[in-house]
Amino acid sequence: MKLTTYLAWLGLVLCGASVDARSATPDGYQLHPGDVLQIVVWHEADLQGEALIRPDGGMTFPLAGELHAAGQTVEELTKALEVRIRKYVPDAVVTVAVKSVGGNQVFVIGKVNKPGEFLLSGPIDVMQALSLAGGATPFANTNGIRILRRSADRQTAIEFHYGDVEHGHKLEQNILLQSGDTVVVP
Repeated sequence: MKLTTYLAWLGLVLCGASVDARSATPDGYQLHPGDVLQIVVWHEADLQGEALIRPDGGMTFPLAGELHAAGQTVEELTKALEVRIRKYVPDAVVTVAVKSVGGNQVFVIGKVNKPGEFLLSGPIDVMQALSLAGGATPFANTNGIRILRRSADRQTAIEFHYGDVEHGHKLEQNILLQSGDTVVVP
């Protein structure tokens, strides 16, 4: 692991945020809409503060203006901020830390005891998401569960047969969920 990646990860941990394995790239955590960032420009008291990544993926910061942040790593965003801010503060040193990871969530709906949205604080698979939702109700069709996943403009449905996984069979269906996935329990 590169030192900068480790320091970015350490910054996430020290800020109380957790690293989501599905959002981690070899270069670090990928930012999502809803994430809150702590941005500091060293020795510039007026250039310190929080920035929320909006639903459209953008964010605003003084002197840097409007930037697209979603999908970038912390390191990439730091470099983009430094380039823009250095037009006004030539030797600016920018630090970006993820204060909260509000953009990483999955949804569990249908015949479960506690349907809703759940923040991804780490890698989570289908069985764990069902557990967070309080398990299936007695009338649920647990062998008809589907995971809805959207990528770009396309949505796919992934089958999940609870009974197979419960008995230790076909464990490959107990996939790791990605931010935005919806688990549907009919």
